Amino acid sequence: MIDREQILNIMEEAGRPLALRELGKGLGVRERDKRKFKGLVNELLTEGALVKTKGQLIGLPTKMDLVTGKVSCHRDGYAFVIPVEGEGDVYIPPRNLREVMHGDKVLVRVERVKKDGKKEGKIVRILERGLTTVVGRFEAEKNHGYVIPTEQKILRDIFIPKGQTGNAKDGQIVVAEIINYPTAHRSPDGKITEIVGFPDDPDVEVMTIVRKYGIPYEFPEDVLIEARRVSQVVDREEIKNRVDLRGMNTVTIDGERAKDFDDAVAVKKEKNGNIRLWVSIADVSYYVKEGSPLDREAYLRGTSTYFPDRAIPMLPEELSNGICSLNPKVDRLTMTAEMVIDKDGRMVDCSFYNSIINSVERLTYTIVRQVLVDKDKELITRYKQMHKDLQVMEELCLRLKEKRAKRGSIDFDLPEPQIILDIEGKTEDIVMAERNLAHQIIEEFMLAANEAVASHITALKLPFIYRVHEEPDEDEVMEFSEFVHNFGFTLKFRKGKGVSPMIYQKLLDDVKGRPEEKMINTVMLRSMKQARYSAENIGHFGLAAEFYTHFTSPIRRYPDLIVHRILKEALGARKGIPPLNPPLIKGGTKGGWESHLPEMADHTSKRERVSMEAEREIIDLKKVQFMQGKVREEFEGIISGVTSFGFFVELITYFVEGLVHISNLRDDYYHFLEKEHLLRGESKKRTFRIGDKVKVRIENVSLEKRQIDFSLTEEAVSVRKSVRKKR
Repeated sequence: MIDREQILNIMEEAGRPLALRELGKGLGVRERDKRKFKGLVNELLTEGALVKTKGQLIGLPTKMDLVTGKVSCHRDGYAFVIPVEGEGDVYIPPRNLREVMHGDKVLVRVERVKKDGKKEGKIVRILERGLTTVVGRFEAEKNHGYVIPTEQKILRDIFIPKGQTGNAKDGQIVVAEIINYPTAHRSPDGKITEIVGFPDDPDVEVMTIVRKYGIPYEFPEDVLIEARRVSQVVDREEIKNRVDLRGMNTVTIDGERAKDFDDAVAVKKEKNGNIRLWVSIADVSYYVKEGSPLDREAYLRGTSTYFPDRAIPMLPEELSNGICSLNPKVDRLTMTAEMVIDKDGRMVDCSFYNSIINSVERLTYTIVRQVLVDKDKELITRYKQMHKDLQVMEELCLRLKEKRAKRGSIDFDLPEPQIILDIEGKTEDIVMAERNLAHQIIEEFMLAANEAVASHITALKLPFIYRVHEEPDEDEVMEFSEFVHNFGFTLKFRKGKGVSPMIYQKLLDDVKGRPEEKMINTVMLRSMKQARYSAENIGHFGLAAEFYTHFTSPIRRYPDLIVHRILKEALGARKGIPPLNPPLIKGGTKGGWESHLPEMADHTSKRERVSMEAEREIIDLKKVQFMQGKVREEFEGIISGVTSFGFFVELITYFVEGLVHISNLRDDYYHFLEKEHLLRGESKKRTFRIGDKVKVRIENVSLEKRQIDFSLTEEAVSVRKSVRKKR
């Protein structure tokens, strides 16, 4: 049976481009298999794994100095191609981007490699278009119009011919479908398919970002019909098949504004000093059956997306806020991880089972903090039933945290901004989101449950979906090491031997409480790779965990739902329960999951990134809107980044970042010292480096560019004085 690997292997062995006939002969393709063979070759050509030459021969792009990758444009007109495989982005100058759009999959010929290893190339073929629709502001002309993309990486406006405007009004935000892609001499053409509304409406702001990132917003009718059919009361017959935990002091602990409760916890201190922990997670897999409309839509979305004023859930409200949510004082079906933790924070026993709970309280992080930290007498009385258990939870949290710290798990402590909105959806304030002991309790318990499930399934040698975090690249480690060296710190690691998370955590401990703490935390985080889902276990670097997964949030993350199904099937196989479809275990061997999991992991990782980018963009928009009313006001800030064109400053009060452009530094000629990460004046030797405190004035706020321009207040004063002297 011919497959893609065989085709690529033959091409590798040949050592030269082959005609299609030669390739088929080398593979021994029979007449009946020719159609399939040509189809596989065409797939590989479309993906860029193979390339067709002008002489109609087929070759390997890597042997022809060609790179397959995705185009990432910059608003200044140039682009980079990020390779699908391998490392090293390829710079594409503006002159080579006339027919290309942001997001396109292309073949690039590397034409130049600089001394520093940076590559420059030319796009030789567009393999696949990345965009089919564009969100932007409509500008009406007499007989036509243009859509100005909100995504600044889309470098050309979309021409909308007469009759294709969809009755859009000048200035409205619209969605345009691309009819014709750009050529060397003309812009892309499109037609307006949806009018979102005028941009100053908070609803339109959110929907613009939702449309831009292609986040499914409304549930299809068949999904809603299925959701409405789900009973909001637990089936009495199902209770017989479960471990009954309803008599326990089980609670949920979440934020004040939370509406869906995935997880509930309970604890018991035993006579020998061990603490037994029950982490019960909403049994979404009981209600969302594989292959159903609910399941297909949840997989498509991959995750819930959270904005300051709303959530776009993975599951309809009937499930996410209803029967699957672990609301207080009602029966709920769950999957429970029961763990026993000793005095040293080691897990000495664990088991997993289907269960039923009845949460006795819906606690918030604030309430738990007031009980445990503030010792609020009124609340201690109010929650007398839970007080002792909360104290045991605190003790267990500290055990688990200390155990993680000893193995080198990295604990970032970066302040997160919280956007406060008024009743009209406008930004009223930006404050630091609270992170207290209660947050840490739940974090530690969820981490413990996730690790326990991952270790259990790995021990059974079954196909699984892991949450993985790779080691940072050596180049990134070297660069970060140089950066912290400027502050007098040393990152101890051996070149070529990798770096351990313990070394990073040691550095975080060393910088704690110092002015540069936040900056070093931030730059360290940027130097690391992004965590993702994978069917292959390569460990979790940041947590220093050998086995890790996501088990605790199936209401809002599809990978957790997959994990529940696999865990259930593993438990069911032990009890002789028939397997799911596709089966994990079939006749004692690995079955259907194995072939599906890599694709599922890749898809859900991509959906997670899309959701995160959308969430980040709406936060950035709200920040910029808030600062519009503060032009000419002065603030204290900390330099958060230094470049050749100036430096970025984050305001201490509002967690808002803006740029002091080098052209606004008028007291000297400033030069960028890349290795030292600073700007230095030529005459006065004054320096600006990351972590320095400065006082700035807001000069300009651009909503379109999501950009805030600062000037140094002392510079503004000195310039005004010099102008007066000249007069």
